[in-house]
Amino acid sequence: MRVLVVTAVAAERDAVAAAAGPCDEAALPGGYALRCAAGSPVALDVLAAGVGPAAAAAGTATALTAAALAGAPYDLVVSAGIGGGFAASGAALGSVVVADAIVAADLGAETPDGFTPVTELGFGTVAHRPDPALVTAVAAAAGAASGTVVTVSTVTGSADRAAELAERHPGVLAEAMEGFGVAEAAAAHGVPVLEIRTVSNAVGPRDRAAWRIGPALTALTGAFRTLPGALTAATGPAPAAAPDPPPRSTSLTRGTPTSPRRAP
Repeated sequence: MRVLVVTAVAAERDAVAAAAGPCDEAALPGGYALRCAAGSPVALDVLAAGVGPAAAAAGTATALTAAALAGAPYDLVVSAGIGGGFAASGAALGSVVVADAIVAADLGAETPDGFTPVTELGFGTVAHRPDPALVTAVAAAAGAASGTVVTVSTVTGSADRAAELAERHPGVLAEAMEGFGVAEAAAAHGVPVLEIRTVSNAVGPRDRAAWRIGPALTALTGAFRTLPGALTAATGPAPAAAPDPPPRSTSLTRGTPTSPRRAP
């Protein structure tokens, strides 16, 4: 199984790669550098695509296209990194969150009646919902909570804004800046998506002294150490190769074996 993990910055990429083991580096079009860990049965490629949904979508689309053109498409895309947690929903500092909904929180229009998402304007989408069984398996393995993760283009910096997001998205656990962009690119390529976040700060008034980036990055490494086992448990092992067909005559020539199938 081949998995593409997309982070925003190098520190997040390195935290994920630390869980994957020794990595090679491959160059992608556009100047992107891909960290590649050839694990078995799950191989992880990790990309730092940049901050924000647009950069995330562009980097993800580049990696997916390059893999498809090389004849080795990915089976899963994961948006990963640190983010802000909504403490009222139980997303404490250092905790792990797996998104059961990846939602663009500010894609829409301001109206006299408040914010209106693009779906209510008659076009586009604002949410991607990962496979529930996969979310459950990954969250259980990582000891994570599962719930909505919102994607924002401007990080929340006030109590009023945090309350507004919580009201519009009941039970929201975390906010970050890339998940929806990654999910849009994955959907365009027909590849399943997940989002995994570890909480470095509380959503609300910006207090840099209270941020815990180091512990959140450590938690990210720990979460990704559990990912291969969770994916294998959720999808099952790859089927064994089909046996050679019996010879049709006394000839010593045998049939050509069937290639193993890749796990979905």
